[in-house]
Order: sequence, then C-alpha cells, then structure tokens
Amino acid sequence: MALSRRSALLTAAALPLIRPARAQAAKIKIGVLNDQSGPYTNTGGITSVICTKQALEDFGVSAKGLDVEVISADHQNKPDLAVSIVRQWFDRDGVDVLLDVPTSSVGLAVQSVAREKNKVYLNVGAATSALTGAQCSPNLIHWCYDTYMLSKSTGGAMVKAGGDSWYFLTADYAFGKQLQGDTSRIVTDSGGKVMGAAPYPFPGTTDFSSFLVQAQASGAKVLGLANAGGDTVNSIKQAHEFGLNNSMKIAALLMFITDVHALGLDTAAGLNLTESFYWDLNDGTRAFTKRVLPKTPKNYPNMIHAGCYSATLHYLKTVAAMGAAEAKKNGVATIDHMKAMPVEDDCFGKTIIRADGRNLVSSYLFEVKTPAESKGPWDYYKLKATTPGDEAFRPMADGHCDFIKA
Repeated sequence: MALSRRSALLTAAALPLIRPARAQAAKIKIGVLNDQSGPYTNTGGITSVICTKQALEDFGVSAKGLDVEVISADHQNKPDLAVSIVRQWFDRDGVDVLLDVPTSSVGLAVQSVAREKNKVYLNVGAATSALTGAQCSPNLIHWCYDTYMLSKSTGGAMVKAGGDSWYFLTADYAFGKQLQGDTSRIVTDSGGKVMGAAPYPFPGTTDFSSFLVQAQASGAKVLGLANAGGDTVNSIKQAHEFGLNNSMKIAALLMFITDVHALGLDTAAGLNLTESFYWDLNDGTRAFTKRVLPKTPKNYPNMIHAGCYSATLHYLKTVAAMGAAEAKKNGVATIDHMKAMPVEDDCFGKTIIRADGRNLVSSYLFEVKTPAESKGPWDYYKLKATTPGDEAFRPMADGHCDFIKA
C-alpha cells in the first residue's frame, strides 16, 4: 500500500533520530574475599580492598576506557560460607576475578569453584603451598608468599643460628599443619629435631597458656609459631608474660608488620620474620605506601595488601591487552595471558609467574628493631637476608601439579 505524502514526510523527519546503539564496554568485576571481623582483620581486611582500588586508580581505568567495579565480603574464616559467597558472586553477581582469600582452608575450598566456573582466581592471603602443588589449578595465580617460602627463610635462619630443637604451637587447620610440616622438614634436613607440637582449635582460641606450658616443658630451644594474625600477637604476648622468651627463642613463622605494630617494639624487638614486601624497602615501596597511606593511615601496608595491589594491577594490564570482553570469556586463557606477560610494579619490582601459577617474588628475612633503633612510626625492620624468587619457593617439579606436562 502506497504511503500518503504526509506519512512519508513524517517518516523522513524521524529518520535522523534513529541511531545505532552505542556499544558499551564489557564490565569487569573484582571480588575481594577476606576476613574483615576476625583474627586476620588487620593483615588483610579492608586495607586489602583499599589497595585493590588503588591499583584501579594508578592504572587509570576510566582513561583507558575500562569499566571496573570492586566489591568485597567477609568470609569469617569459614570455608562453607566462602564457597556460598563465591558461587553467588559467579552465578548471580557477574564477578570475573576472585582476589585475596586468606585462611588456607578457605583458599583451598574456593579453588574448585573458580575452576568449575572457569574464573580468574588471584590468591594473595592464603599461605598453603598446596595451592600450586597437590591442589593446583590452571585458573589460579598465587601471589606473594607461601608456607614453603616462610619455612625456608625464617625456619632456616633459626636453625643456622643454633635453634636446632623445635616445639610448635600450631593453628589446627590446613595452613598451620602445612607450615609446621614444611618447617619440620627444614629443621630435620638441617640436622635438627622436632620435640613436639601443640595444635589448638582455630578460629576462636585466645588463651594459649596451657599450650605454652607444654612448649616450655619440652626442653626445645625454639618455639615455632605456626599461626598468624591475632593468634600470633596473642601467643607472643602470653609467651612474654610467662617468661618463656627467656628460655626459648620464638620463631614467628608468619608475621606481618601489622602484627609488630600491635605488639609494640618492647615486646617484638629481636624477632625474625619473613615478608616479601616492606614499606621502607626501596623507592618503589615508599612511593606505593605514600599513595595508599592517606586512605588507611592507621594500617601501613604489609605483603598481603601489596599483593592485592600488584595482582590487580597486573590483571588490569592483561585486560587492556586482551580487551575486556575477551578477558571475561575464559578464565584459563586470561590466566595464561597473565603468566606470559612480565610483572612489574612498585611493590615487588620485576617478577615472573611460573607455569604452576606461583608468582616468584623475592623473600626478605627481617629482624624487628628495638625501640632505640626505630627512628619513627612503623620504622620496624632491619633487613637480614634476601632470597631471590627462583630460590625462595618449592621447585615446581616437587609440587606435582597435575596440569603441568612433564
């Protein structure tokens, strides 16, 4: 049927208003999952979220045309709760990247979910070396430390200094057991001996007195603390109250600068510990800390906080190289791209990511300063030794990761 002249004119007038819909950039969503109310609040918590967002700011996501959102949740150190949150994030909320996830039992529990959903999993906070060993995944990169690295650096140093008999105070879950196991092997391989261990329920234990009495009665030279966060702080404080530090050396196998701050230098002075980041280590670490500190002035960044920044920044570089839509399609492909790209940032300098997902950062053995040696706020560490990344971590062949071809 022919159009009337009036209808034709009206149709023609409307045509300039019809434009192709503008293609929107694919949205990237990062989920930071950690402890925000329990013993690991200060070692990760909200400061990890802040450092993640700092990576977005430093990379300039808006200027590069990227639409990136960061969300977070508290897993309360409960594997079942964490799995529930992660499934909701992946299935309903459109999360592309799972980040941080301290507490080894939790980190291992969500590993299978990320692999099942083929998402990117950047673990920073969990210590267990099983993440790149017996329970490895092609969807994972493990960022800044693990139990093998800690036991080799701190445990090895204590044995060399004469601490050849050990008793362990151990958080009774995956992390504590593995840290005790890895350190025990270092001690025995070096000619020392393990004289016993006191596992305690985690989380929820605050009174360590009975365990410390057992340690003192063992006659061991070294008390190895296979715990972290608030548990480490409380056990060291109580060890000092008992006078245990006068008869045994205390080896804090996983301790952060935030823990030293909580203890105070009067109590923490002389302790040896290992981190892969220290805010005053070099110009890069100082520059990063200067940028992030105004947002978290009461909590200087430790290696987990720096790791969240570094992992996020490297992921964003990968997304920019691949394109957001492509990076969202396939978690394994995106992880492979991240492994292929060199890593470089202010926190860790230049590093490489191994095929099994282990990011090979250097480890640093520090001694905590005395109050007289400290020259200002958070000036807590003296560098005692450096282990390069390719020497700090378990050899890849010894991890027996099942997706690595021989």
